[in-house]
Amino acid sequence: MNNFDNSPQGENGISPEIYAAKIGFIGSLLSTLGDGLQAIGAGIELQQLENSSSQDTKNQSNQFESMQKQIDQLTRKIEEMEREN
Repeated sequence: MNNFDNSPQGENGISPEIYAAKIGFIGSLLSTLGDGLQAIGAGIELQQLENSSSQDTKNQSNQFESMQKQIDQLTRKIEEMEREN
């Protein structure tokens, strides 16, 4: 009986096909991990944009309220000045 396998093997006794399959599997894992990280990053960016947008809306609302108060004060002063004359 001959216990030798006639298929070519690499330095550590693994056939090139198995070695290539392992490398392909590791590459696929890294690619999937990268895609997951990219999706998480996009989600964080979207959340930041939404927060920024709502903050801008609040700031604009506060500015409009402040401007309205100033307009009201000016209107009152003008009315007071008209009464004095």
